[in-house]
Amino acid sequence: MEDLISGPAPGHSKAEHAQRIVEASRSFGITPEQYMLPAQQQIRMLDPEGRLIPEDQQGTGPGHEYELPEDDALLAAYEALVVGRRINDQNYALVRQGRLAVYPSSHGQEACQVGAALCLAEGDWMFPTYRDTVSVITRGVDPLEVMVSFRGDWHCGYNPYDYKVAAMSTPLTTQLLHAVGVARAAKLRGEDTVVVAMCGDGATSEGDFHEALNFAAVYEVPVVFFVQNNGYAISVPLAHQSAAPSLAHKAIGYGIAGEQVDGNDMVAVLATLRRAVNLAREHSMPLLLEATTYRMQAHTNADDDSRYRDKDEVEQWRRKDPLLRMEKFLSNKGLLNEEVSASITQKAEAVAASLREAMTAEPQMDPLEIFEHVYAAPTAQLTEQRSRLADELARSADGS
Repeated sequence: MEDLISGPAPGHSKAEHAQRIVEASRSFGITPEQYMLPAQQQIRMLDPEGRLIPEDQQGTGPGHEYELPEDDALLAAYEALVVGRRINDQNYALVRQGRLAVYPSSHGQEACQVGAALCLAEGDWMFPTYRDTVSVITRGVDPLEVMVSFRGDWHCGYNPYDYKVAAMSTPLTTQLLHAVGVARAAKLRGEDTVVVAMCGDGATSEGDFHEALNFAAVYEVPVVFFVQNNGYAISVPLAHQSAAPSLAHKAIGYGIAGEQVDGNDMVAVLATLRRAVNLAREHSMPLLLEATTYRMQAHTNADDDSRYRDKDEVEQWRRKDPLLRMEKFLSNKGLLNEEVSASITQKAEAVAASLREAMTAEPQMDPLEIFEHVYAAPTAQLTEQRSRLADELARSADGS
């Protein structure tokens, strides 16, 4: 077993580090060697028609069975899927109307978005990317607060500490290092905190990805690295990014466990993320979960996806829509009927209407805000500049 361990965590012996992996592997009923290697197949619990796959055919391998989430959790996930899809489509329309400057849609990836939010406890943290709008809203952030940054406001719109959700990150992968830092600090303070650090397949090619996973493994911090592999880093297909059998295989190089899941299977995504968060919390160790999914729309409104993928490919993935698959599953299970469906649709339309109203209204901007929050105590130069601008604005208002 010790051959799998590159070195001890600071403050721990190599034997103690190995023992943590032994204990974690027991949670699955497998050997430490099996725990350290990704499952050979994607974990999948629903087939494309929304039928529950028998456990021995779910591609989980020995000891990797995942519990079916409770009925109320399944319904909550479906509602978040419907609302998330409506948010994506409404925001895409607002971009075309000139009400948003940019919007990176996650249409087709909503199962990953919802699962990442619903697997967390109240005191846990989420570190999203720029494409994780639905995840942030599902976590409880007001949709209007989330969208102001895409309109072009200077701030992220919400207080991260209020929701335990970091600002949505535009620079690739920087949020992973921040996530590890928060988890490390929480562990030093003795807090019961797990961090879900989200990224895309393109981010795994960045140096920060290596640094974050390596630091998390060495310091044994409870971080779940959740990679949404949608096949393209903007226009670069995965085959041109990595020669690894899967992105989950990258985990073993850092001495942590990796797993693969069908990212369009809402049930499997929720089940695997729940288990990953529980393992990270119980054993204070990082894990990597790769979810294979697909973005149905362009990278952003500035992208022409027809230049690098054809309509047939998109259509094939359209038949794997996570929303439709979940809808069929819940209907077959007797949890979804016309009344429940209508109620959920009404909630989604209410969110869309509030977004339209807020983004259509002209924002009231205060030019003097550019001087706020630069320093805790403004410098003399900033104070002078602010005073000069205030005088110019006053003269302009007076017509002088």
